[in-house]
Amino acid sequence: MPVAVSDFAHVRLTVTDIDRSREFCDAVFGFDVAFEAPPADADQETKDQLAFLFGGVIYSFGGGLLGLRPVASGGDRHNEDKVGLDHLSLAMPGRADLESAVTLLDGLGVTHGGIKDIGAGFILEFRDPDNVALELFASA
Repeated sequence: MPVAVSDFAHVRLTVTDIDRSREFCDAVFGFDVAFEAPPADADQETKDQLAFLFGGVIYSFGGGLLGLRPVASGGDRHNEDKVGLDHLSLAMPGRADLESAVTLLDGLGVTHGGIKDIGAGFILEFRDPDNVALELFASA
């Protein structure tokens, strides 16, 4: 009998520069921080309790949790043609929200592919600072 899964719990992306990735996520998504690595002067119990963050952050949003884990080497870049993550797609309420996202991305200087009609809905594709392919999706 297969495992009964009901939904995603979280996705965590490996990043090269946590400050740069947090700045990007904060500017583009504005997600609430659920957990973040403690400061260097935190007590050892707190550091041990949050060791699962590996110096990163976990954001909370309506779809679950999105984590950033800063353990990749500085020159590394994501490649969806290798084993692992192809892209991360996040749902939007409607096409008008994608249009607002285009305006935001343009204002931030984030390159994107424009809104595409894929029949079942609309997508807006762009990349994070580590070249991870991101997609915003709205149903038709």
